[in-house]
Amino acid sequence: MSDSDTAAAGNKHSELLDCCGGLNNVDYSKMDLTWMEELLKHINFHDSNFCIAVVAIIFNPLFWNVVARWEHRTRRLSKLFGSPYLACYCLGFVIILLNVYRSHSMTVAMKAQARWEVMDRADVFYIGVALIVLGTVLVVSSFLALGFTGTFLGDYFGILMDEKVTSFPFSIIENPMYWGSTANYLGLALIGASPVGLVLTAIVAVAYKVAIRYEGPFTGLIYQERSQRRKHE
Repeated sequence: MSDSDTAAAGNKHSELLDCCGGLNNVDYSKMDLTWMEELLKHINFHDSNFCIAVVAIIFNPLFWNVVARWEHRTRRLSKLFGSPYLACYCLGFVIILLNVYRSHSMTVAMKAQARWEVMDRADVFYIGVALIVLGTVLVVSSFLALGFTGTFLGDYFGILMDEKVTSFPFSIIENPMYWGSTANYLGLALIGASPVGLVLTAIVAVAYKVAIRYEGPFTGLIYQERSQRRKHE
């Protein structure tokens, strides 16, 4: 290839990069956001039911992470109940109740607000059903693979698993319990043709994403500490 051909190719490559580099040349004012405007028109963000659901969504992972880390640091719950297993079972029961209330509050918020005719279609309904089936499979199979203590933060109580679980559904997705639960909520929103359900599901996904960023490294540290202890034994 000649120098002129090389230069031409280089100029063309630069033009392509300049054309779409970092999306700086996209005119966002010309984007069609009509669907977003229509979606937001059907949502009352000042509705008390919506606010309660948002609080429940955010509170749940915050609660169990704070309590579990406090237990890992102090072992107060294990001492109070006389056993780390009993303490873990009690925390797990509280988490289940909180999640039931979260689901209830989201359902109430969805029923209290308007349906969106765009979503009120048979194909959307069946997609919602499929998501609920998928989510339920992920949640149930995750629980069966981890067991009760593995599901409900037994690591923080000193109840450690012998090895990392890699069987289904962990073989196809990380944190299947969280994403299965998110799929369930998305499915409910689609079945109910609920715009506010979509927003609440998005908040659930963000809350879980934040929780994962904190839980993952901390859980890894717990198992790393066990490995170090075993090396010195």
